[in-house]
Amino acid sequence: MLTPEEIQALFTRQSGDFVFARWGRPIAPVVFGVTDETLPVIKGAFEAVAALAGQSIAETDPELGANCMVFFFKNWAELPEVPNLDKLVPDLGPLVDRLAASDANQYRVFRFDADNAIKACFIFIRMDDHLRAVNAETLALSQAVQSVLLWSDAAFQDRSPLAVAGDHTILRPEFAALVQAAYDPVLPAYSEDAATALRLFARLPKGNVLH
Repeated sequence: MLTPEEIQALFTRQSGDFVFARWGRPIAPVVFGVTDETLPVIKGAFEAVAALAGQSIAETDPELGANCMVFFFKNWAELPEVPNLDKLVPDLGPLVDRLAASDANQYRVFRFDADNAIKACFIFIRMDDHLRAVNAETLALSQAVQSVLLWSDAAFQDRSPLAVAGDHTILRPEFAALVQAAYDPVLPAYSEDAATALRLFARLPKGNVLH
């Protein structure tokens, strides 16, 4: 069960700033660097999380074409070679250098509209030994969950939002409920007010369990 304090922590960055944001438009995902067999698994995960949030999935975004781009690759040096990616992701070169130096295996870049709602997300996944050991279903659901909201940069370090149920990976009920609450139309799409955590908590199902 998530407490108001835990919810607040999930959106409080390491800088101490509380920042909450959700998508303000339909999500139009595209995936690069995977086999044809894996593609439906990844797109299916994004569709499932979007449906949970009551958020639409679109074929295209009128402004960007695709607004949720997922890149799978073996080495960070491959990213600057992607045509026009530097136009979509500011300071791509220095970012890649930092990620390579820290031996990171994943990173997400968000862009926002005039109301500070999420309008695009670029997901970079370097398939190191650790991620190669993760099955496609788990990896896809993890990325979908982490891109549906602007979570804290420290979120999920000590507690995974996923769980195993039989032969499948699922979103833990308490996090599924939180994603649903976050997309309540009454709530703002963006907030820097930590009291938003209390408003999210108030919208969770009784017992924090989905029915």
